[in-house]
Amino acid sequence: MTISTDRPDAPDIPLTAPGGIDRAAHHRFDEAWLAAAWSHPTTRVFVVSGGQALIDDTPDGRTELVMTPAFEAPVTETHRYFLGTDEEGVRYFALQKDALPGRMDQSARPAGLREAGVLLSARDAALMAHAVALENWQRLHRFCSRCGERTVIAAAGHVRRCPACGAEHYPRTDPAVIMLVTDDRDRALLGRQVHWPAGRFSTLAGFVEPGESIEQAVVREVAEEAGVAVGDVRYVASQPWPFPSSLMLGFLARATSPQITVDGEELHEARWFSREELAAAFESGEVLPPTGISIAARLIELWYGKPLPAGFPR
Repeated sequence: MTISTDRPDAPDIPLTAPGGIDRAAHHRFDEAWLAAAWSHPTTRVFVVSGGQALIDDTPDGRTELVMTPAFEAPVTETHRYFLGTDEEGVRYFALQKDALPGRMDQSARPAGLREAGVLLSARDAALMAHAVALENWQRLHRFCSRCGERTVIAAAGHVRRCPACGAEHYPRTDPAVIMLVTDDRDRALLGRQVHWPAGRFSTLAGFVEPGESIEQAVVREVAEEAGVAVGDVRYVASQPWPFPSSLMLGFLARATSPQITVDGEELHEARWFSREELAAAFESGEVLPPTGISIAARLIELWYGKPLPAGFPR
């Protein structure tokens, strides 16, 4: 297996564009600074609940996160997360609540990151991704994995500390590889998961296992799911994927044999497509491509040479 370190031209991937936010992690343990930041009149706050936040369409055609000054924000004692500052010095916080607040004007709507990520500005998408990831972690990791005691929130939402044994727990990120595999005829390998309806195809993907490099994970996952042997592996780009806590690591890979043997557990079907075959399948509706915020669409587009038609959010 050969690993290439030459990166191809990386496509524009949602949730990865520079948002102009400095996370300012050095302030997370400074309670006096955080209190002053919270009370500052320019500070902006939004609520996150169940992976959703309120978004609103502006008269000029943009979509924005619904944010308020801190003094108008709902009250919460502990679930207040500092997300960072922008270039103008505005501080941003997220509040984790059991439900999203109502809006008097009725114009805002709740949205998850899959929908909002392609509508919001780079700044707002980055803020929402950060907040959703913290909320998911906070909801799922309330007890100490060392002694079982309930933990308390610290570092403005970025640490949970155990008052019994003193252990500190940090937000987890699970690395996952996602790859477009091509063969010696420059055909692309796309698969359909067992729980997807007919016609829904995308790239292969899977989690990195303990003691495994990300390149080794690409080779193993392709072999396990589709029975295809992979040689060259080339890194493209990464994408935060807080559903609930993944980091997608995108690759292009080259198969050493076109033989396909699907595992039947994760993949129901896998096929090689030439560009012409895939275009015809799109046109006929036989294949529905991935779209939305997923890096899967961008990996396919690198090979396909143009944007994919509307499909489904992977």
